[in-house]
Amino acid sequence: MRILDRYILKSVLALFFQCLLTFLFLYIIIDVFSHLDEILKQQVSLHILRQYYLAYLPIIFVQVAPIACLLSTLYTFGKLNRNNEIIAMRAVGLSIFQITKTVIIFGVIVSVFVFWVNDRFVPSSMSLTEKIKTQMESGTKRAKEKEREIITHLSMYGLKNRLFFVNKFSLATNTMENIIILEHDEKQNITKKIVANKGVYRDGLWRFYQSVTYNFDENVQVKGEPQYLEEEIMDISETPHDFLKQMLRPDFMNIAQLDDYIWRLSKSGATTAIRNLKVDLYQRFAFSLTSIMIILLGIPFSVIMKRRATGLSSVGLSIMVGFLYYVLNAISIALGKTGMLMPALAVSLSHIVAFLSALYLIDTLP
Repeated sequence: MRILDRYILKSVLALFFQCLLTFLFLYIIIDVFSHLDEILKQQVSLHILRQYYLAYLPIIFVQVAPIACLLSTLYTFGKLNRNNEIIAMRAVGLSIFQITKTVIIFGVIVSVFVFWVNDRFVPSSMSLTEKIKTQMESGTKRAKEKEREIITHLSMYGLKNRLFFVNKFSLATNTMENIIILEHDEKQNITKKIVANKGVYRDGLWRFYQSVTYNFDENVQVKGEPQYLEEEIMDISETPHDFLKQMLRPDFMNIAQLDDYIWRLSKSGATTAIRNLKVDLYQRFAFSLTSIMIILLGIPFSVIMKRRATGLSSVGLSIMVGFLYYVLNAISIALGKTGMLMPALAVSLSHIVAFLSALYLIDTLP
């Protein structure tokens, strides 16, 4: 590595970690004081607080890493510009790419690390912090009672093209009430509808009570007489644990779980839900590119920065560029979930605009 590359990288790394630690510290302090009344009221122990904020660290890192990258890039090259070092580098024949390639490589490394943390740690961290937060707000006893309560309006897309609707599901007794099951063929046409008053999971089998089965022909018309059974053992491979897993919010799932959930969902033809989940899935990949894209956007601004404006301009420009970037990203994702943009285009539109804008601005630099 050249001396110049080490010089630039050392400055960027130092500023990046300073910004990261500052953001982490401010977030925790602000969050503690905003919930101080609840903490004191529930007499939350230091052990639970430590566990909560340690679990929250991956989430905070993923959120603030791109802004830390932008701020460190702006300040580093702004300082070089203030000291006329950029002019000296250009005078000896170095291009903008040669000057900034170390920071660009650093941005790629940060993006890869953000992707790994976002997939490996963030979903489990969000689930854990949700549970701990419930304990802090409601008390440990009430939180445990909540885990045993009845879940209402449960729906699940299961195997064999089955769509389940359950009005009530008791976790303690593995009992479902007011059940509707729709079975589909490969073309997503309804072939069977099962309505049952109650279902109980016992000895590895589902037993349905007071069930009525309707069969449908290829024109989705009722075929034959409905079949009523007082008690029926159902050929359903899903266990109560499988039903609970499907209750996970998409942001509590990693990429593999979310992809599997979309596959299950696709068997039932729920196009709107599938589209929204695909946007969430593709966003997991696209979000990791934010760090490198935001660095590319910051390079031209930092190079043209005025001499005396290095410090405050770095902060101001980082806020402005980051705000516009995230606004565009939020708008494109919203358009993707409404069906106006394809999911892949919705999550990548902000990156495409940012990349093309950065290339244009860098190309127009003197």
